[in-house]
This record gives sequence, C-alpha cells and structure tokens, in this order.
Amino acid sequence: MDAIRPAYRGDAELARLLSDAGIRTSVADIRDLLAGVNAAPAGERPDRWLGLVGTDLPAALVEQLNALKATLPIPADPEFGDHAARLNALRAELHRRGLDGFVIPRGDEHQGEYVPLRAQRMAWTSGFTGSAGMVVVLKDRAAIFVDGRYTLQVRQEVSASLFEYRHLVDDFHGDWAAEHLKAGQKLGFDPWLHTVGWVERMRNALARSGAELIAVDDNPVDAVWTDQPSRPLGLVSPYAESFAGRSSADKRSDIAAELRRQGNAAAVLTQPDSIAWLLNVRGSDVPCTPLPLSFAVARDTGEVDWFVDRRKLAPGMEAHVGNQVAIRPPEELGAVLDELGAAKAKVSVDPNWAAVWVFDRLHTAGARIDREADPCLLPKACKNATEIAGTRSAHARDGAAMARFLAWIDREAPTGRLTEIDAAEKLLSFRRGGEHFRDQSFETISGAGPNGAIVHYRVSPKTNRAIEPGSLYLVDSGAQYLDGTTDITRTVAIGQPTAEMRRHFTLVLKGHIAIATVRFPKGTTGSQLDVLARHALWREGLDYDHGTGHGVGAFLSVHEGPQRIAKVPNPTALQPGMILSNEPGYYKTGAYGIRIENLILVTPVEGIPGAERPMLGFETLTFCPIDVRLVEPSLLTGEERAWLNDYHAEVRAKLLPQLDPDTAAWVEAATAPV
Repeated sequence: MDAIRPAYRGDAELARLLSDAGIRTSVADIRDLLAGVNAAPAGERPDRWLGLVGTDLPAALVEQLNALKATLPIPADPEFGDHAARLNALRAELHRRGLDGFVIPRGDEHQGEYVPLRAQRMAWTSGFTGSAGMVVVLKDRAAIFVDGRYTLQVRQEVSASLFEYRHLVDDFHGDWAAEHLKAGQKLGFDPWLHTVGWVERMRNALARSGAELIAVDDNPVDAVWTDQPSRPLGLVSPYAESFAGRSSADKRSDIAAELRRQGNAAAVLTQPDSIAWLLNVRGSDVPCTPLPLSFAVARDTGEVDWFVDRRKLAPGMEAHVGNQVAIRPPEELGAVLDELGAAKAKVSVDPNWAAVWVFDRLHTAGARIDREADPCLLPKACKNATEIAGTRSAHARDGAAMARFLAWIDREAPTGRLTEIDAAEKLLSFRRGGEHFRDQSFETISGAGPNGAIVHYRVSPKTNRAIEPGSLYLVDSGAQYLDGTTDITRTVAIGQPTAEMRRHFTLVLKGHIAIATVRFPKGTTGSQLDVLARHALWREGLDYDHGTGHGVGAFLSVHEGPQRIAKVPNPTALQPGMILSNEPGYYKTGAYGIRIENLILVTPVEGIPGAERPMLGFETLTFCPIDVRLVEPSLLTGEERAWLNDYHAEVRAKLLPQLDPDTAAWVEAATAPV
C-alpha cells in the first residue's frame, strides 16, 4: 500500500515554518516558484527543487513544501487536445491582430532541440511531438513541415483534415506561404523564435507574391493557450572543476582573448549549453539535458553578464561564478544591448542560433554587428583531457548497464510477454544504479517490429507494441552522468532472424565499420566522410534519411554542434577531442528498423609510414555487444570481420570485470568470434 502523503496545513502554517527556518520568502512567492518548478521536468531527482528554497531545511518544512506542491496543477502535455478548436481560436486571434497567417516553429528563444513545456507551441497547435518542424497557419489552410525522420510519425500524430504534410527540407515553407498569400497580406512571426537568416529567406520568398512578413510584439499562440505552463524554474547548480577539467575563469579568459583577436567588444551568447560550459554550471529546465535556460553577454575583458532568473540558482552561486560574472534579471538583456549600441561597440552574434530579436535590438541601438559563430562552440566541442577521461569512464559503466539489459531481453523477449514500455523502463532501472548517473540523455527509442522503422519513434500507451518472436527490436538510448553523456543504439533479433534482416543489418554494419576505421587528413569535415557509411547500402539501392553522426557534449547536450557527419555540407573540420555518434541505419516501412550506434572520439593518428600530412581517426568510446546473430559473415571483408572480433574482445575486457557471473557468461557467448 502506498504511503499516505501528509496534508497541506495551510498558508499560515507554511509561513510560520518558513519564518522559523529563517527564510524570508513569502508563501505567495513560494506558490509562484512552484508554478515554475512544476513546469520544469521532475527528472530523476524530483526533490532537487527544494534547493531553491534553502539548504538543510527542517523536516517539517520539507513536508509542507511538498504537500503544497502536490496541491498545485501539473501542466498538461501540450500535444493532447482539440486541435481543430485550437486552430479556430488562433485564427480568430490572428484576425483580431490584422494578420493573415502565422509561422510556428518547433523551438524556443534559444532555437534549441530540447524546449520547455511553455515553448511547445507547435505540439499544442498540431499534436506533433518531433524535435524539428515548422507549422504555417493561414486563414483557410495550414501545413506542417517535417524532415525525413518524421514522415511516418507526423501522420500518426497530426490530423490530415487540419494540416497538409510537407517536407521540411525539400519544400521550403516560405514558398508554400507565398503560393497561398496574396499581395498586401501579412504573415506574422515571433522574432524571438527565428534567426536572422530565416527572416531574410522568408522575406525573399514572400516578395514573389507581394505578401509581407511582420514581426509581432507578443506571440498570438500564447494569447489563446489559456493553460500555458509557466517558465520553468529548474535548479541551476555549480559544475565541479574535477569534472569540467578547467575553471570558468580560464575559459572566460580564452573567450575574451578570442574576442579581442576578432576586434569585438562583446559576444551575445544565446545557447544555454555554451553558457553552462563557460560558467561551469548545469541546470534542469528541460528534459534530459542539464541546461540552464538563460542568456549571457561575454566581454573582451573576461567579464560576463549572465541573464538568469535568480530564483533558479542554488545557494552559493555568486561565489561559484566569481565577481567577474554579474548575475542580472533576464529582462535587463535589452538594456545591456542598448548600452553596447550607444557605445557603438562591435558585437559578435551567431546568425545560426541567435534570435533575430537580438540583431534588431543591437541594430536599432547603433551597435556594429559581427556575424560570427558562438565563440564557445569549438572549445566546448574539443573536449579536454579530464572530459575525455570522464566520458571513457561513463561509457564503461553505461556499457555494463546495457549488457545487463540485453542479457535480460535475450531471456525474456522470446516469451512474447514484453512490451516496448516494459523494455524502456527496465533499461532505465539498470542505468540508475550507475555511479554519477543523473538522467537519461533523451527519451529512449524502444521500437519493436514496424515501430523500429520510425526513426525517432516515441513509445506511448497508445503505440506500445509487444516485442514478438521473429522480429527485430531497436533500442536507442543514452544517459547523463556527471562525467559524460552517452548515446547508443542496438538492434537485436528476437528469435530467428530472416535472411533479409541479416543482409540489411550487415550492410549497415559495414557502413558503421567504415566510419570507425577511417583515417583522414587534418581539415576534413564530417560531410566528406558521410558517404563511407552509406556506400554498402547505396550499392544495393538503399539509404537512410538521417545524418550519420552528431556531436555529443560532456554532461551536456546529446546533440551538440558544430561537428557532424551528414550529407548536408558542414564547414566545420573535425578536430581532436570532438565526440560524435556513428549511427548508420536502414528502415523498412511497416516491417523493422536497423541502426547500430557507438560514440567515437576524434584522435590524432601517429606512425603512418610515409605520411605527408597530419592524420586523424576515431577512437570508439561505446562498448556493448553487437548482435552477431544478425551478421551475415559472407558479406564482410577480412578486415571488417577482424574489426568486429577485435571490438568484441575490447567489450569483454571492459565489461566483464563489472558484471555478475550470469551476465558475464551471456557477454562471453554474445561476443564469440565471427
């Protein structure tokens, strides 16, 4: 029987307990705080929010704070609801404002992938829950634009009677809007939610029809979203130098030197992971990624203005960041940009990530704008020795958790009694026991049979399938540890695989090995390597509609730039210390999906006889068995077979000392030489 939760004894009692503990915060302020706490993800440590009230709180006060929290509403998932009614309400609001349409991106003021509940306007409007997309709502029609990862998912989540389905890359939404708008009509957008490049491209597209692109002062979706969640207030904590590897002061000094080299007085930082890296802090405002949603202005003196809600900061944060970091309310950002403009300062702003609002404010104030990449991106991407050592340790522990899970799957799944949700929950339970574990790095993709063919499948009670004998099961998952971020995909056979499954799996494996073993000269980009992962598939007339590799942070975002391996051209050369994923795949709609993913580290390659230039390669970080039952040995070259056997020898060496006898025996059998 569940324990009975203590009842809330009223505001007067809470006020007395706060006063007795020497806390001057009013009950009204506590209620406001809790609205933000409830809008942030609970994560794996649901009581961490108590640190926003104080440290070493008396038990009676903790009890009543939790009791009050339990009486307050939890924000509803925005994707559920009457989307026809929501569209009607939005159209009425647009009419009231004199707008003929509005553009709704899947993003927030930071243009990031992981957004708080409050910013999930696209999900609220359409029901689509993917991590990338765009909605355009006009008076008499609407369209949703998604990329190749979501062509199946969008049809499951979004009503075809309300939205046209269009491709985000192949069909520019500006062209679609221009096709359906007339001269003089007005298409609105929120300048906080789009980049300057997007605005320029949209205006060029609309010019062909004579329609206008109009920035709004406040978002009309917010005006009709009556139960929109509050801004999240997730605890922001110091990140120890023992994990970060360098002090914030040293990092700020390097960024200041780079600004001086560019001739810039300051840089506007809009990416929360850049701010987290620079200041050695971590937050909890969004799911699975320890980001403190905030803005910053870094100056050529090494000083930083950090625009963050103080209510989110753990006690002692001022001492942690030091006296060169000024903690300021978020609403003061505009005034600081105005000051830079008044001084005619040259200011660096990243056009790929910063909201056009920032550009417009600086331009109006008179600043000289330098469209430069976020100065934190490259140094953050090139991990230092401490971060590399940490991520190796994190991957060793994570591999052991994965091995326990795969051994369990091998025992239990053939019964046909397991479901996708069962498997995802069990995997999380194995990870929770690991040292330094803090959270998942994203929601586990647990795809059985045809659901595995949905690239970014999200299991729910509605879609939950049994893991059936004779099928393939794809599990893409990861974890956030204090010393590293992991991301791994394994595809496993449930029972006896077909010859077709084995052939397709082996073609994907050949691409994975090609990336793992490649050597390349300094200056090579990931785009130049992408074809290696696809070559075996292309020879069979097959391909996959996602990138081959994304950057990965150090206890930060599992999707980190600027490095990546993809068809799309990327100017960033791969450099030592960068971590990427290696994840080619193949997806047969309605049948199964295959993906094999390890994380890899860019390293120098020494000792090549006759080498005429510096060479780089990849060190594999992820160690976990690859299902050899799905390998067709006749399709592998001798070198590919040797790689697989050598990899499995390393898996045994790293994992067996961590495992119980039964799991160790399973790993021994699962990694037997091919």
